[in-house]
Amino acid sequence: MTSSPQRTLVKSITKPRATLPNHAPNLRIGLFGGSFNPPHAAHREVSLLAMKRLGLDRVWWLVTPGNPLKDTKALPPVEERVQAAQALADHPRIDVTGFESVIGLKYSCDTIAYLLRECPDVRFVWLMGADNLKGFHRWKNWRGIFGMIPIAILDRGGISLQATSGPGAIHFARARIPENQAMTLADRDPPAWVYLHGVKSTLSSTALRAGKKERL
Repeated sequence: MTSSPQRTLVKSITKPRATLPNHAPNLRIGLFGGSFNPPHAAHREVSLLAMKRLGLDRVWWLVTPGNPLKDTKALPPVEERVQAAQALADHPRIDVTGFESVIGLKYSCDTIAYLLRECPDVRFVWLMGADNLKGFHRWKNWRGIFGMIPIAILDRGGISLQATSGPGAIHFARARIPENQAMTLADRDPPAWVYLHGVKSTLSSTALRAGKKERL
């Protein structure tokens, strides 16, 4: 017996729903995406600094299926990286999730759009290191991301001059707010972004992976 066209259509458009970390209207939540391969102390340090300086209630670590701009062939499974990130985070206000892989998202712009639809009353802030701001113009729909969500850039090892001279920072220079007004970022309409100093660690997942290979 063949299925009806209507049943076939319903089956084809049905997608799994993601289980998101706890959230509630008006909560200020920072979104910190990355491969977390491996997670390290700087991820935690950045998150704690963002909570303090931006007045965030929580930070979500978004463990991605893989960076579309990088080779992901040797990337460990999402579940393995989520487990490692949870062990390292060890904080009641840091939530670790791999929901993007559940619903098939790989671009940050799509992830942000999804969260804004699913959690319209949450005050999200996008968190990223200064190294990402430097190459932000290579991201899919990078201008759209600036227009969707407030952004906080976290200084990483003194590359602030390089990062803020990149195309993304220059294009949205007028949307940058003073660092002493960082606490207001979550309440602002995008585009709005701030550059935060204070992260002392220069650790990176890339360097840790390279060091591991040298020891093998």
